[in-house]
Amino acid sequence: MMRGRSKSLWPRDTESARSIQEALAGHVSLQPLKRSPRTIAGVDACFVHENIVAAASLFSYPDLEHLDDAIIKEKARFPYVPGFLSFREGPAIIRALKKLQIQPDVVLFDGQGIAHPRGLGIASHVGVMLDIPTIGCAKSRLVGEFSEPGPFKGDWSPLYCQGRIIGAVLRTRNRVRPLFISPGHRIDLRYSITIVLQALSSYRLPEPIRCADHIARMEAQKEAHHEP
Repeated sequence: MMRGRSKSLWPRDTESARSIQEALAGHVSLQPLKRSPRTIAGVDACFVHENIVAAASLFSYPDLEHLDDAIIKEKARFPYVPGFLSFREGPAIIRALKKLQIQPDVVLFDGQGIAHPRGLGIASHVGVMLDIPTIGCAKSRLVGEFSEPGPFKGDWSPLYCQGRIIGAVLRTRNRVRPLFISPGHRIDLRYSITIVLQALSSYRLPEPIRCADHIARMEAQKEAHHEP
């Protein structure tokens, strides 16, 4: 939907960024998937001083065969400001996704979908920009209220904001802190939970995100060692 838009969608100040979030939030679509995905990707990013390293890891679904990785390194152009993560990491993550040999059917983010003060976390933002199904898998809550889910893997409780369900607090391992799952774009909460649970191995984070995080961190360490 947004592929032809200009670089003005990636401003460098929070006032412009807030306006863009409010506008793009109106383009978010929450709907059941039309077909089961054949591929999913996880994305993550880390920083070396003012440089960003973004990684995308592609897996088959539902059997989680590791298919491909892509890495992008570039200068970060937006400061760290809570609630505006997509403006700091989004451009590099989009480039990493486009570098994959096969474009994924669904992308999982270490961040929020609609569970965001303006309804447009990084998963929703990138989902709208690329017009692809996306899911937010955050390690902590940004907005909303919830009751603690049951102690076992697969237990979940709804995340509410202003009387509306905006996500799920999902236990991804027995007696381990839950993740905050929220649909990003072109997917609903039920399918988001299903895909996240299917994407787990023996860790708290879905395997595609865990792999992307590892690759980004390893590359960032190499960059740090090469700096004078």
